Amino acid sequence: MSDPRYPIGRFEEPAAYEPALRATFLTQIEETPARLRQAVYGLAPFQLDTPYREGGWTVRQVVHHVADSHLNSYVRFKLAATEAEPLIKPYDEKGWAALPDSATGDVELSLDLLAALHRRWMAFLRGLSDEQFALTFRHPERGVMTLDRNLALYAWHGRHHVAHVTSLRERMGWS
Repeated sequence: MSDPRYPIGRFEEPAAYEPALRATFLTQIEETPARLRQAVYGLAPFQLDTPYREGGWTVRQVVHHVADSHLNSYVRFKLAATEAEPLIKPYDEKGWAALPDSATGDVELSLDLLAALHRRWMAFLRGLSDEQFALTFRHPERGVMTLDRNLALYAWHGRHHVAHVTSLRERMGWS
């Protein structure tokens, strides 16, 4: 791995969004909670408090970040489905990761939250029509985003952070 920040590579937007590709992204999002839970299974507290890379978040912070990020994304999807190109509010990811619930909190809380959130999110996403995936929201830093693009981004996001944990486990020899 050349860059531990991006163990599966940087996000690359697809050239086109087709129903089959969307189905793949939906499956990847649906699998994220179980994959993250498996990635941290059996880790001792000192392992959870190990950064996945020099200067990076700890495994614990990564778990809490995924829950925080996916919760924000779920809300963005719902806003786009009910408002005309809403302006969404970004959040300070680094600031949130430094808060006590993320820095020292029990990862089981976020793993449980993520599992419940994804069940609800998937019920919502699977109910959208192909046309609805073209709905948009406006991100102050990323510009106008379609739900298709955000779906692709979050399919990548879950796999990206699971890979942070699994690649650390591999490098450290933690079976």
